[in-house]
Amino acid sequence: MGRNNWPPADEFMFSPASLLPWALSLFAFVTSPCYGLRPRYLPPLPASPGTPTQPMSETMGKPIKCKAAVAWAANEPLKVEEIEVAPPQKGEVRVKVIANALCHTDVYTLSGQDAEGMFPSILGHEAGCIVESVGEGVTSVKPGDKVIPCYTPECKQAECIFCQSTKTNLCPTIRATQGKGVMPDGTTRFSIDGKPIYHFMGCSTMAEYTVISEISAAKISDDADLEKVCLFGCGVATGFGAVMNTCDVEEGSTVAVFGLGAVGLAALQAAKARKASRIFAIDTNPSKFELAKQLGATDCLNPKDSETPIQQAAHRGWGESCIIGVAAAGHEISTRPFQLVTGRIWKGTAFGGWKSRSQVPGLVDDYISGKLPIDHYITHTFEGVDKTNDAIDALHHGGCLRAVVTYSH
Repeated sequence: MGRNNWPPADEFMFSPASLLPWALSLFAFVTSPCYGLRPRYLPPLPASPGTPTQPMSETMGKPIKCKAAVAWAANEPLKVEEIEVAPPQKGEVRVKVIANALCHTDVYTLSGQDAEGMFPSILGHEAGCIVESVGEGVTSVKPGDKVIPCYTPECKQAECIFCQSTKTNLCPTIRATQGKGVMPDGTTRFSIDGKPIYHFMGCSTMAEYTVISEISAAKISDDADLEKVCLFGCGVATGFGAVMNTCDVEEGSTVAVFGLGAVGLAALQAAKARKASRIFAIDTNPSKFELAKQLGATDCLNPKDSETPIQQAAHRGWGESCIIGVAAAGHEISTRPFQLVTGRIWKGTAFGGWKSRSQVPGLVDDYISGKLPIDHYITHTFEGVDKTNDAIDALHHGGCLRAVVTYSH
């Protein structure tokens, strides 16, 4: 799929994924499909300057000592430590982290609710980086390249039915070890005084340096501003993709977005780009409505202001529900089969359906060209690994969409 050739849309509905505040919901009902048209994004913002690359040959093949925000245990503040980052092994890439954006998934894991949460570990998975060195057999990136680490890898192998299919973006090649907090060979690249520290989501970007698999490194333009495009590593890309890919929203649709965090607002922005005729923005925090309207919302609703059940506004016959978000372990959702028999569709999306290495570079290019503005999602900025806890605190407040921590070395 060409980066500017967004597919024609299909009707959809997103409904709440969980009780978590960042869960996204959306309803869309097609009124006048118009196939073949392509969206135009919101008015362009000036492209930000790229972050200059630096020569890094002095550290290649050697362990690197650097700062990291280490999660030693659940529900405890992160502790800034000096860690040792081993050189990349076969099929791996060591990167210098320039900027890391905080995501609620990091906070969720730190809370202890994540069944796959490992401690001690280095969290973080939404970052902009520069390749410092590569391991044996790595050919897709080289030292000095700008990359976005992606928690949904893409091996691109001919024998991988997942990478070869247009129906999924979930390559399972390293899923088993990634879920255990280790690299594909079963070991970690982080240590403190010889004690292993676990990886997180194949990224671990709350550190000045990290090691990722080559198949998790999306090479992006040298002109990219890593302090901005780091947002494409998770939430913003997920919101866009839920509309553009998973639900393929059509022109003329009616859309409702439940939850106006960064993911929800990105879905709203994408619905506007898809020329939805009516876009409802729904949140219990009315302070978010102004930005929602700027991004294209036609109606803003606070569910606490009405006692009328939403079922009275939902019609029969069609509509898609797409669930975004991670519920706590053991939580379930249910519905009557008759809801599906009568034409409704229930979906879910991970990373918005984007194939990471193939399609994330196109999102970055669209940002650079001004077609896809995202600067408005960055509401808080911090400097240095030691400010990571402050960024987490900011994320807990309703006025924060994304808090970005930049690293100076």
